[in-house]
Amino acid sequence: MPKALADAGVSTLEDANRYIAETYLPAHNRRFRVDPAEPGSAFVPWAGGELAEILCHQEDRVVARDNTVQFDKLSLLIPPSRLWAHYVRATVQVRRYADGRLALFHGPRCIGRYQADATPVADTELAA
Repeated sequence: MPKALADAGVSTLEDANRYIAETYLPAHNRRFRVDPAEPGSAFVPWAGGELAEILCHQEDRVVARDNTVQFDKLSLLIPPSRLWAHYVRATVQVRRYADGRLALFHGPRCIGRYQADATPVADTELAA
């Protein structure tokens, strides 16, 4: 690109932007354009699922001997479970959502939800 700009006699930023918009991009698009194989749009409607669970920061952690998980200088205590006596040495996934809340998942099952400051969310709030 610098050689093409020099060959065109471009010396200022404004001239470079004008050259790229009026000369280079139209030529580039003509050269590399490929017609679609099929007519219509390639976009499809969202089929479902909870976007907040997909569009969040996710990291795996190993549960410590005191049934806690360390994440971002926070200690998340895993609440008692009817399914497991403890999660010591289990690998869990920590999810941080856009609003700062946190959740712990063991496989597909949510085993704990927390406010951004690691305060556990009560079971009655989980359903809401």
